[in-house]
Amino acid sequence: MQVDLIIFDCDGVIADSEVLSASVLIAQLAQLGIAITMQDVRRDFLGRSFPTVAATIRHRFDRTLPDDFEATYRARLLERFDAELKPTPGFDAMLSSIGDRRICVATSSSPPRVAHTLQVLGLSERFGPHVFTASQVGRGKPAPDLFLFAARQMGCATDRALVIEDSVPGIQAAQAADIRVLHYTGGAHLRDQPPHAGVARLDDWSRLPDLIARLQTPGDHG
Repeated sequence: MQVDLIIFDCDGVIADSEVLSASVLIAQLAQLGIAITMQDVRRDFLGRSFPTVAATIRHRFDRTLPDDFEATYRARLLERFDAELKPTPGFDAMLSSIGDRRICVATSSSPPRVAHTLQVLGLSERFGPHVFTASQVGRGKPAPDLFLFAARQMGCATDRALVIEDSVPGIQAAQAADIRVLHYTGGAHLRDQPPHAGVARLDDWSRLPDLIARLQTPGDHG
């Protein structure tokens, strides 16, 4: 089946941001006496919205977080993004290799964060208005709502779309939406990590055209 639309997650797929995000969160929680590790972040928080992350922390540690916890986190993170954020290796070059296929972003990040991220990376004009967030749907990942919404807004049938995700909730959301999905593992946070079982792995953007060609082969759905 033809791939007409590529739906990119943002953090960890377009932006090599997850290590930065995790380090800011780990440091901020440490100031409250709450100790978590990068492995905890990777296992429990990757691909989830910040309100979901905060709720998990409150429940797990039986702690009330400060009222300004989220605002402080976002401000500190944007400062780190301005100073250090880069696209995942080879992302810019890949965009010129996918022909005239349509592209969009579907992310659990807040609208201000994803807008800032794309601006820092110089990709705001490339994606234009085709940026969709969990705030626009009733349920975030791993529910299928966001990817179904993105495909509908782009005017593309789900069987002609492809999702590229780095997180387990994102992969589960694509599968629940019955949209083909690749597991991107080229970000700094997933190096040396195993791929998601049963999902084709994309560890280098230069491999994307070949993987798309394989997905378009009858009977091969990756």
